[in-house]
Amino acid sequence: MSSFDEIIQDLKTKRDEIELKIHLASKDVQRDFEELEGKWHEFRRKAGLDQSAQGLGSALGLLGEELKRGYERIKKAL
Repeated sequence: MSSFDEIIQDLKTKRDEIELKIHLASKDVQRDFEELEGKWHEFRRKAGLDQSAQGLGSALGLLGEELKRGYERIKKAL
């Protein structure tokens, strides 16, 4: 499994765990999760493209890290 595949799987696992608990969370945490959902869908869309554009890998890496930090922040709040 490639490093990129591991990042996607890690993000998916964190997202799934949080999604199960989110209905009990405060409105602020729910809003944070909704924002991350938009970024998650953007990440999945871009990661699925067969792009050779320079910088796409860097952009996805940054977005992936932002998602990871966001999911960790929400998980701690739960």
